[in-house]
Amino acid sequence: MPLLIGDRAACQFENFKIQKRRKAMKLFKSLLIVLLVLVNLVFAQPTLADKPKFLKNPDYIEVTKNMNDLKKAKETQAQTEGYTSEEIQRKIDELEFQKYALETGTTWGKCINETGKTLAVYGPTPDFDDDDDDDYSYSNALYFLANGESTKDKWDCEGVYLPNDAKTTVFNADGTREAANGPIAIKIADGSQLVVTTNSNTGAVEFNIPPTKEIKAGQEKWFIPNVAQAAIDNRVPNAPGIKIADATNLIGKKTEPGVSDSTRTQPQPEPKLQPQLPEITLQPKLPEKGYFRK
Repeated sequence: MPLLIGDRAACQFENFKIQKRRKAMKLFKSLLIVLLVLVNLVFAQPTLADKPKFLKNPDYIEVTKNMNDLKKAKETQAQTEGYTSEEIQRKIDELEFQKYALETGTTWGKCINETGKTLAVYGPTPDFDDDDDDDYSYSNALYFLANGESTKDKWDCEGVYLPNDAKTTVFNADGTREAANGPIAIKIADGSQLVVTTNSNTGAVEFNIPPTKEIKAGQEKWFIPNVAQAAIDNRVPNAPGIKIADATNLIGKKTEPGVSDSTRTQPQPEPKLQPQLPEITLQPKLPEKGYFRK
């Protein structure tokens, strides 16, 4: 049955309302998307403005503080015991280099034992089960490095332990030198390579770079026992180490003058032996009979 004119007009009006609602819904969705993008940008802006991670590194903060304190001591020409202005500047340069190493993102340090004894070093905490991890009360663990060894690359050596019968000298932030006796922990910054030696005259422990910090028992979450060097020597070395002669990145690697590593490591061919000939003795030849009569 054909639709009446009134019914047809009603259908057209109904279709018009449906299309209008659809357009309004599309417009609402578009506005909602734009609003969500704007809100996201507002809240993401602080994230984009976050400081680099190394600025939050405690080692970076400590190294920067020590370096700035030394610069102030040099500028004010403070009296320093046993140190000249040139030596203070050298310490500043070393700290600036440590600061740069931290800025490049190096997250581990290396310890090298040249003390002639077993050296206790601090490294990563052992792997625990989830239930036992919360019960461990220290931020690192104590390991033992054999003499003549270096900790492996990418294994983070955070510092060394000095027993109660050890003595050393630390360089304070104000440029003064101070005698320090064990038991203490010597902390180094990430990206540092610490060479620990023993002074043959005084027996004091010495370092090739200024330590980042000196830590005593109870100051931080480091295990600092009150034992002597004999107790350290009785421990089995368990730090991931490599012989100094085999290490690839050593400070002050000694080379014989005029001899390169490639020459020293290349096997030299053995000289070829010449066959020995039997010794021949020449006898003088006598003239034949009747020779002088001719």
